[in-house]
Amino acid sequence: MPHNTDFKCFLADEEATLALGARLSQSVAAGMVVFLEGNLGAGKTTLSRGLLRGLGFAGRVKSPTYTLVEPYTVSNLYLYHFDLYRFNDASEWEDAGFRDYFNPGSICLIEWADKAEGLLPTPDWVITLTPEASLVPGQTSRVAHIQAFSEQGQTCLNRLTQQV
Repeated sequence: MPHNTDFKCFLADEEATLALGARLSQSVAAGMVVFLEGNLGAGKTTLSRGLLRGLGFAGRVKSPTYTLVEPYTVSNLYLYHFDLYRFNDASEWEDAGFRDYFNPGSICLIEWADKAEGLLPTPDWVITLTPEASLVPGQTSRVAHIQAFSEQGQTCLNRLTQQV
């Protein structure tokens, strides 16, 4: 399904990125696959932290850069946060058994999904974080752009846009 609706918002600072993550927690659903796109330092892990906090996870949320995946359990939901930046070979994907993480009871957030092209399911959402000029010196602003690529993604995006 080609996307026909998207959502964009300006994120002035880290707090705004966390707040968007919390808003996303009210819109996502089990079974979703979400690609997080943006350069190093774009705020992908910060957005993930906000989403997890919004779901009620109170523990430490760290970047999965070195572990490839960080698993979280919130109530009866499993959330897997992947960072494939250091991913070198498709065999790593198969050997690690990551395919099993993609199921109706989990949400998978994937940074650097292009490193596993052809191995991942079609995303429900693609969230792109792009740096934006800030009026405050030393502060990094960004724009978040969310696109839906499935029926479930569109339903969840509709829920998000109704919150505004």
